[in-house]
Amino acid sequence: MPEAIGAASERLIIRPAQVSDLNEIQAIYALEVAEGTASFELTPPDLAEMTARWQAIRAADLPYLVAERAGQIAGYAYASPYRPRPAYRFSVENSVYVARAARGQAIGTVLLAMLIEQASLIGMRQMIAIIGDSANLASIRLHERAGFAPVGTLRSVGFKFERWLDTVIMQRALAPS
Repeated sequence: MPEAIGAASERLIIRPAQVSDLNEIQAIYALEVAEGTASFELTPPDLAEMTARWQAIRAADLPYLVAERAGQIAGYAYASPYRPRPAYRFSVENSVYVARAARGQAIGTVLLAMLIEQASLIGMRQMIAIIGDSANLASIRLHERAGFAPVGTLRSVGFKFERWLDTVIMQRALAPS
């Protein structure tokens, strides 16, 4: 399933995440937790925790993708169960993270498009984006371009970096209702 995009020297490869990718995935996420507001976690999870999370996604038969360029992980995206109750089993939540050095290169766009495609192929019907911080315009625009519509904003529900943060909720149908 790997899909290559671009010239050979700068080829972006989108493929399923492997255990050997988890160090780079953990580093990308740790920086976002430590310095950003896209995640409301306060302490970066260690490699063991990130491995357990990756294994849970795999056990649920949901897609977990990486974007690789020149042997480096430039970003990753995955679909996770939206809620644990059985009635939600056809709805997933997406997560997309791009390495700081790779931002502005449409990597998030490519990852999210592939994630949507794969979630659709396995029978998912709705994808939900829970976007940390209503000022996270890059993520909001990424999701809008991918066909997500805003369905609500939860005001001041997270407290990080000594300030209150909103959560923006967006939704996209993957199949007809």
